[in-house]
Amino acid sequence: MLQCLILELEMVFSWLNLLAKFGFSDITGIDYSPSAIQLSGSIIEKEGLSNIKLKVEDFLNLSTKLSGFHVCIDKGTFDAISLNPDGAAEKRKQYVKSLSRVLDVKGFFLITSCNWTKEELLDEFSEGFELLEELPTPTFSFGGGSGSSVAALVFQKT
Repeated sequence: MLQCLILELEMVFSWLNLLAKFGFSDITGIDYSPSAIQLSGSIIEKEGLSNIKLKVEDFLNLSTKLSGFHVCIDKGTFDAISLNPDGAAEKRKQYVKSLSRVLDVKGFFLITSCNWTKEELLDEFSEGFELLEELPTPTFSFGGGSGSSVAALVFQKT
């Protein structure tokens, strides 16, 4: 049985559906907003996806119940935390600590960010994680150069 911790339900509900439809049997989605959990719960119920658990959790202040996951997917939570005007640097460090706590050793962390470059993410997750793969993202060209407005990386906990 493979467990997946999905962060920011409002942003990645399609991941919950997709993972459930591919046969993952122990999926957990978290969000700090009770109304987001309630909305996701009604959609999950309508879809008949009984293998998804939803919990109200603040990823920066986790309960002791969340641990032992093999995969963690983030599409926006780290970005949102990084934009917080009050203590963003400390909150990013707490995010990495929380991530390390919930993932098993050799667990995978997939992150998609529109605010951080690959190099910046490598720096943020340098302690306790190693880069396995950079996922392809759309590129653009301007003024003779090309780049990407999104970074998508796969890390493994060491």
